[in-house]
Amino acid sequence: MTKAVLTTKVNPTYDDLPEERYHFPGTYLGQIEKAIGDWIIYYEPRRISGDLSSRGGRQSYFATARLLSIERDHIHKNHYYAFVADYLEFDHAVPFKEGHHYYESSLQRKNDGKTNRGAFGRAVRLIPDKEYDLILQAGFTKSLEATVDENQTLPVTPYELGEEMTHYERSIIERIVARPFRDVAFAVSVKEVYQDTCAMTGLKIINGGGRAEVQAAHIQPVSQNGPDSIRNGIALSGTVHWMFDRGLVSIDDDYSILVAMDRLPDTVMRLLNENRRLILPPRTDVRPHRHYLNYHRENIFKG
Repeated sequence: MTKAVLTTKVNPTYDDLPEERYHFPGTYLGQIEKAIGDWIIYYEPRRISGDLSSRGGRQSYFATARLLSIERDHIHKNHYYAFVADYLEFDHAVPFKEGHHYYESSLQRKNDGKTNRGAFGRAVRLIPDKEYDLILQAGFTKSLEATVDENQTLPVTPYELGEEMTHYERSIIERIVARPFRDVAFAVSVKEVYQDTCAMTGLKIINGGGRAEVQAAHIQPVSQNGPDSIRNGIALSGTVHWMFDRGLVSIDDDYSILVAMDRLPDTVMRLLNENRRLILPPRTDVRPHRHYLNYHRENIFKG
């Protein structure tokens, strides 16, 4: 087994749903087979779609997941699906290089230290454990700080690290698979993109300790195999979160708020945004995905 970087665009050319599957041509089958059972990192390139002139991608690593299996695509010849589990987005995207430091050594030319464009052209790249660990450490800085206890040392920046990995770094995979850490990382990411504001009421309450009272809600619950993805999340106040989890309110594909009629008093209805639409993040790529909205309507909503 070995770890790998998988490239996927904001508007994928292939049938990607990174939280669940990665669609790829047979060219990369051998490399992805080596990563089965191990961890992968998703990378967003500069191009946001298959249009050669498209731009706007972050050129950054943005999530990790565990590669479970590969299945042949029976519709498209010589194409395959890689299925993943334990998907978790970084609390902030990690650029492929910071200063002179390249997180993937293969992306830097040895003769002059500049970017290796040929290596960049490969949508699937195998990486050693050390490079994977450093990317994770950089991507979960806020979450690690939020969960660190007084007996641990906060992480240092990757280009300050020596050759030997510390115990703290070696344990990072053990931490990200634990539910408490995943809950923190999910909450940090969701609250940030919604600017600590309830998407259904517009309420933004900061307590005396400077902490936002808004909560990060899963659209498709974790107990029903919902991923810890921003696109499967929404920021809600405590009362609205309770109603959402119990199917008293839901969301249509156009982001209008749906209400289970005759199940809520008028006093609660008056809390909702006057136009009955969500307050959405400015970035379209982190807004609720139709796949998860449909799941909530079909399986949880009581309307």
